Amino acid sequence: MVTPLKIKHHSLTGRITLALMHDAFRAVKRNKGKAGVDKVSIEMYCKQLDQNLEALMRDLKRGTFQPKPVRRSYIDKGGGKRRPLGIPTVRDRVAQEVLRRLLSPLFEPLFHDDSHGFRPGRSCHSAMERLLETWRSGHRHVLDADISGFFDCIPHEVVMRGLTNVVADGNILRLVQKFLTAGVLEDGVVQSTTLGTPQGGVLSPLLANIALNFLDWHLDELGLRFVRYADDFVVLCRTEHQAKKAHQAVQLFVEQLGLTLSPEKTHVTTFRKGFSFVGFDVQSSSVKMRAKSEEKYKDRIRELTIRNHNLDSKQVAKINAVVRGVARYFGTSFSTCTHQFQELDRWLRMRLRCMRTKKKRRTDNCRIKIKHLRRRGCMFLDDYLSHA
Repeated sequence: MVTPLKIKHHSLTGRITLALMHDAFRAVKRNKGKAGVDKVSIEMYCKQLDQNLEALMRDLKRGTFQPKPVRRSYIDKGGGKRRPLGIPTVRDRVAQEVLRRLLSPLFEPLFHDDSHGFRPGRSCHSAMERLLETWRSGHRHVLDADISGFFDCIPHEVVMRGLTNVVADGNILRLVQKFLTAGVLEDGVVQSTTLGTPQGGVLSPLLANIALNFLDWHLDELGLRFVRYADDFVVLCRTEHQAKKAHQAVQLFVEQLGLTLSPEKTHVTTFRKGFSFVGFDVQSSSVKMRAKSEEKYKDRIRELTIRNHNLDSKQVAKINAVVRGVARYFGTSFSTCTHQFQELDRWLRMRLRCMRTKKKRRTDNCRIKIKHLRRRGCMFLDDYLSHA
């Protein structure tokens, strides 16, 4: 691997065309999403699409574009914790997608091979496959690292330093700076943002990779093997001593970036003892859904299988969508989830039978057999294992 070069790219603003604007809007429309602080939905933005995109393009090219604050929202992380999200306006999402399409091809060749998050042709599964490949090569000791509040705490100067190493178009750099400092609207009050990049923005994953690319290449220069998916990363070593030295090196460099490692979630372990990575519990003997992922699945199914609801085709389709998503993510060629899936399927069938009979009885297993549920179109996790 070669350390990324500082290759300057000029005149990116000239590449903003009406065709690019329409491509960016179609991508935003596919991703759906709620309205931002201006309460303009995608459907409303569509009503005068050509005029809206032409006006936005002029503002982007002239440098007069000013993003609005993102609307603060929260999603449940489980255990009483919530993850903050920032929802930009539709107009700002289109602008971010334009910037992402301009910048991503410039940085892709400079990103490290062991970075897998939010990159074309890479995924959580490719990160897991790389992790297991490195383990099989004899790297049994692991530094399981977690950066405290990464997306909320990343210094803007680190992001901008990574950008200015590659981009020499002042207008593009100013646009990114404007997005970073646009602020957050919460409870009717706009809060300034001097740190972080809001999760939920189209551009945030790319900016996160640009910032953590410094860490990737530092680990590479130290001769350390690692796998990173966004801010979730592990360093793999042959001995415990090497893993402890890696811990010190990572902690020092992360602090130089203006970030900190979480002392509660960062530790040296082994594949025999196990650790969590991208939603999986990884051990030398198994790769399974972690308990938190199981509980999230159950919470979603509970919402869809309330006893006083009818088990009609529309409800079955919603349940099947959740089952399909979990099965496709966790039912891979490298995972060992067969028993886990079977237990979750038994629990799901109990929920479905309760919906059907409006009460829970021991005899329901005999009265409403699996074949009857299948006739209604119900799918189960175990159905997908044969396709992994």
